[in-house]
Amino acid sequence: MRTRSTSWSATGRRGVIALIMSLLACTFVLTSTASAHGTIVGPATRAYQCWQTWGSQHTNPAMQQQDPMCWQAFQANADTMWNWMSALRDGLRGNFQGSTPDGTLCSNNLARNNSLNNPGPWKATTVGSNFSMRLYDQASHGADYFRVYISKNGFNPATQRLGWGNLDFIMQTGRYAPAQNITFNVQTNGSYRGHHVVFTIWQASHLDQAYMWCSDVNFG
Repeated sequence: MRTRSTSWSATGRRGVIALIMSLLACTFVLTSTASAHGTIVGPATRAYQCWQTWGSQHTNPAMQQQDPMCWQAFQANADTMWNWMSALRDGLRGNFQGSTPDGTLCSNNLARNNSLNNPGPWKATTVGSNFSMRLYDQASHGADYFRVYISKNGFNPATQRLGWGNLDFIMQTGRYAPAQNITFNVQTNGSYRGHHVVFTIWQASHLDQAYMWCSDVNFG
């Protein structure tokens, strides 16, 4: 009887442990899904580029010399890169300029992401006068629209923080149905050369959520 009781207790304990693990797994999946968002992955936003290049080796001291802007961003707050998909604010009602002071555009005025506003030699993606942009959206929110701006000729991302007066408005898209990948084309007048900042606003469809990012590009 004693042996049988011990066996039953062990079986019971295993069942309880399995139940707890199952509940934790469900909680993790639900939390991950609820907190999933997205970003522009091409041309890569500053946080995404840092995560993509250095996420698996974020303690590598070589980053300080090879990619000093990502280095300073990781030192300031590594969560900026780990949560590259979560640069959002709720309830702006389209008042993007009034709620986002000059010098805070690249962080979407989020204090935790302030390192993304710092001027310096950010890594840039080479593009032509006409190029494609791609949103990766983990939760498939869809878009009411995207607004795209490009920093004016004469603005220097290596020495200046971005402000609204430094931007040329390029385009606003139409609505996009929910999808994990959304691609749209950007056409410029061909006057841009060298390092510029592409500033993008994504107005998500599921709620009044606004995402703002800076992507560094090099116009060939």
